[in-house]
Amino acid sequence: MPRGKRVDIALTYIYGIGRTTAMKILDTTGVNWERNIDDLSADEVNEIRKELEQNYKVEGDLRREISSNIKRLMDIGCFRGLRHRRGLPVHGQRTHTNARTRKGPRRGAVGKKK
Repeated sequence: MPRGKRVDIALTYIYGIGRTTAMKILDTTGVNWERNIDDLSADEVNEIRKELEQNYKVEGDLRREISSNIKRLMDIGCFRGLRHRRGLPVHGQRTHTNARTRKGPRRGAVGKKK
């Protein structure tokens, strides 16, 4: 976790934890969210770590689960799996215009010069 940040912000640097989840973790462990990460004692850090390990799936485990879910969709050949396989938007967005993040940079039309 980054040094010099508030505890609730520092927790969001962990993959799979956003602001809401960070606040829930701090509520259950009893750590004040306004404190700085440098000011926490070793016991409080261990308490947060234990809470994360027991009740949340983060970092490598979460990435592995997400990639296996996507692979499963592609293997069974459902619509969402096909969209993943082709690198197109999965959730019904339009592709005539936009969708540049999924499709990548435009390929220029060959011989379009007047």
